[in-house]
Amino acid sequence: MNYFKKILRFARPYKKYGFLNILFNVLYALFSALSFIALIPMLNVLFGTDEKVYVKPTYEGIGSIKEYTGDYLNYQVTRIAGEDEMTALMIVIGLVIALFLMKNLFNYLAMYFITFLRNGVLKDIRNAMYKKVTDLPVSFFSEKRKGDVIARITSDVLEIQHSFLSILELIVREPLTIIFTIIFMFAISAKLTLFVFIFIPISGMLISGIGKSLKKQSDRVQQEQGHFLSIIEETLGGLRVIKAFNGESQFVNRFRESTTRFFDFSNTLLNRQNLASPTSEFLGILVIGILLWFGGRMVLVDQSLAAASFISYMGLAYNILTPAKSISKASYGVKKGNAAAERVLEILESENKITDKKDAIQKTSFDKEIRLEKVSFGYEKELILKEFSLVVPKGQTVALVGQSGSGKSTIANLITRFWDVNKGGIQIDGTDIRDISLKSLRNLMGIVTQESILFNDTVGNNIRLGKPDATQQEIEDAARIANAYEFITDLPKGFDTNIGDAGGKLSGGQRQRISIARAVLKNPPIMILDEATSALDTESEKLVQNALENMMKNRTSIVIAHRLSTIQNADKIVVMQKGIIVEHGNHAELMERDSVYKKLVDMQSFES
Repeated sequence: MNYFKKILRFARPYKKYGFLNILFNVLYALFSALSFIALIPMLNVLFGTDEKVYVKPTYEGIGSIKEYTGDYLNYQVTRIAGEDEMTALMIVIGLVIALFLMKNLFNYLAMYFITFLRNGVLKDIRNAMYKKVTDLPVSFFSEKRKGDVIARITSDVLEIQHSFLSILELIVREPLTIIFTIIFMFAISAKLTLFVFIFIPISGMLISGIGKSLKKQSDRVQQEQGHFLSIIEETLGGLRVIKAFNGESQFVNRFRESTTRFFDFSNTLLNRQNLASPTSEFLGILVIGILLWFGGRMVLVDQSLAAASFISYMGLAYNILTPAKSISKASYGVKKGNAAAERVLEILESENKITDKKDAIQKTSFDKEIRLEKVSFGYEKELILKEFSLVVPKGQTVALVGQSGSGKSTIANLITRFWDVNKGGIQIDGTDIRDISLKSLRNLMGIVTQESILFNDTVGNNIRLGKPDATQQEIEDAARIANAYEFITDLPKGFDTNIGDAGGKLSGGQRQRISIARAVLKNPPIMILDEATSALDTESEKLVQNALENMMKNRTSIVIAHRLSTIQNADKIVVMQKGIIVEHGNHAELMERDSVYKKLVDMQSFES
């Protein structure tokens, strides 16, 4: 029940709907029992066993309430119908119909109000999960499959609504229906009711035994669903590569294997779950059969129970079956919902180590320098950066070059606080970036990455991501600086053209120039360029490089370069190997030294 309590906190904003649901469920449970009690006078009138009461009965206390209620009802029927038995029958039938109508009206109202609570909780859990996904550090998703996260936000949350939140409906209505029904059953015959109680615990033990393994099986189903969603996500993302390498059959086989496992796990789970209903119904009918034998003896042999009362009693006994069956189903729901809630709460309760301090500084300007002091960092156990130190003065362009795996992109990730350093520190104007609020830190920076990350939206909305209130003129000016204005205006709807998933309707160079326009519009004092031209052809590279040079004017820039021809004008070039600086200087100085940098330049010149 721990998971249930944690999920239940999302119901607090909707508690008024919960209270209204409880109120109408109480009324439903009461009228559900009364509707069967009302059958007794109808049957008495029908069989002619009712004695007419001409004098209004007197209430003599709680001990005689059963006799008083019967006599008072007979008195009112006699007063209205007189000696006409058909009129009396019509009155009693009308009473029964009215009670059943009220019972179903209250049932509808209870379901009406719980709908707002259930869907509200569903909405709020999804919103909370999405916010958590955006808040969690990048490192969290290097360990999780994207499809699995999607499965948790979609199907697992839906499972919570279907299973866990169904308990909110059952927790009041069904138990109260059983309680009210048993009270009236005791009122009719205490002896017969005590006999029923012998069989209820036996039924409960058999039903609970079926559901013990349900949580484990449900967990396997949900994990497998996350797995095949991950395959779908990877397939859509890499469809060109799959087709180019004729890898369709491999991915189809992987997907079929996953859906086959899902098929097997789901069959086991649902067949176990489906066993609950027939088992509980059979056990209920078994109890009814025993009641017919035992109660029949009381009517026919002992004559200690009236026939009309016995028929109504049997109706009440059957009235217990439906809520009992619902409660047994709900117990399965709890076990199934436990697995889903565990997966949802794993995301919601994940610790985010990259957060603001309580007294975090709101830094609004960049005045002096970025300083990395003896920074050591590793994504796992092995260190990528070792005692790394670097100063980037305001207004200068510093380029980081070196072989893949030397730690260039890691520096960009650390300066933007996508990860935190293991040792050492990074300062901006003498203030450790861990003391600066994340929002104000990232407001100081613009990032253009090797892979231009765009969204399935219009060109204009992609550019204004970092400045939602930007005017159309500001967007156009940013596009001009990024050498993107001409091709954007040639698109069918210009800046209002939808560019498709990940910008798929555009070329690589066009996507990159929109990414640059996005960074230009944000107008940050610090610009980080992570191999922004390495994936482009020569013509696109020239256009993008020109755009980058326009953007870097009067800004502090950290350029991570793959193509060394693009950073020859940098104020400082830092050459890295295995997480340490092996040499630094400007292009001319490094070429004169005839060391690592010159070898890299010569290799690229030879390759080109």
